[in-house]
Amino acid sequence: MKLAVVGGGSTYTPELVDGFARLRDTLPVSELVLIDPAADRLELIGGLARRIFARQGHPGRITTTSDLDAGIAGADAVLLQLRIGGQAARLQDETWPLECGCVGQETTGAGGLAKALRTVPVVLDIAERVRRTNPDAWIIDFTNPVGIVTRALLQAGHKAVGLCNVAIGLQRKFAALLDLAPADIHLDHVGLNHLTWELGVRRGGPDGEDLLATLLATHGEAVAGDLGLPRTVLDRLGVVPSYYLRYFYAHDEVVRELGTKPSRAAEVAAMERELLALYGDPALDEKPALLAKRGGAFYSEAAVDLAASLLGDGGPAVQVVNTYNNGTLPFLPDDAVIEVQARVDGSGAAALAVPRLDPLFSGLISHVSAYEDLALDAALRGGRDRVFKALLAHPLIGQFDLAEGLTDRLLAHNKEHLPWA
Repeated sequence: MKLAVVGGGSTYTPELVDGFARLRDTLPVSELVLIDPAADRLELIGGLARRIFARQGHPGRITTTSDLDAGIAGADAVLLQLRIGGQAARLQDETWPLECGCVGQETTGAGGLAKALRTVPVVLDIAERVRRTNPDAWIIDFTNPVGIVTRALLQAGHKAVGLCNVAIGLQRKFAALLDLAPADIHLDHVGLNHLTWELGVRRGGPDGEDLLATLLATHGEAVAGDLGLPRTVLDRLGVVPSYYLRYFYAHDEVVRELGTKPSRAAEVAAMERELLALYGDPALDEKPALLAKRGGAFYSEAAVDLAASLLGDGGPAVQVVNTYNNGTLPFLPDDAVIEVQARVDGSGAAALAVPRLDPLFSGLISHVSAYEDLALDAALRGGRDRVFKALLAHPLIGQFDLAEGLTDRLLAHNKEHLPWA
């Protein structure tokens, strides 16, 4: 089995490689190709990847290349983990929205739209080259904003599934709090990428005992603390929102906080410099502890499980992914991309049924899904007016003057990535 990672020079990659090494019985990779235009980073990370495989006795071969077409040739699956513009663009996404009193974040609000505009055309070009080179390959997208990018891929007819680590991270956290094995925890996870709620925390499977009330009663303070929300919010909602909901439920508070501390982009850039220095140590043959602070925890395990099911080696499985709605949420179009539990096998991912949602949740999902539709249109066709309409439609913006000011700033900061601008 050959896997290719586009964006293999990412500091995330050792997390992925560690998962491939540990879980080789689940996903027997014979060749792993790391693809990246940044040759210097690729050399460091490729060397560490080979040492990780060697330390764990994995027989697979790891190669590196800056040639996309050569790297994806013959791949059974292609994983996408891109950041167009790098941390410098992320820093801009987190900065200029604050000038308008709006949250600055790389996937939410105006910054998230900027990332989508830069990313969608590049991903579609890669996917088209995958299709020409190897039409049977699956594309697994970990590139943010995952929901919008996955929708672009699916609407273009590509064999694609979107993946985020929020659900698996919460599953692991809840399992530890409840003193259960992660495999014994099933989440009733519903929403859009980076806009989800856990409606149930079930023991054993989809029909198992719901432990959510117990979790909140016993560990509500710990869960709320991780989310940055008051405990009373969880008690009144009766569910566990993802930490991205803080941008909606406490927007103004978050904006004030962001104006008084270093940006996450600056923190990550410093961390990446330290990680790359560590990766260059020829004695290092495991992922360093610092990598856990980089983000993407448990990404590798989720990716292994998803690839194994898509490629037939893991058999059908239930996993939280991003895929077409197809009637699962009746208030959304069929071609909206949602993030829910899905049955995954060699034919792809099919969302499982979910209970009728409280309007408190379905209303916000509908609003953000409508924004995503406009955001994708702007990413595919360009144009200042389409960018403005997407920003005006976003629930965290929604005002004419704000949308105008944000549009001007978005275009000014992204001219090198948007030829039409």
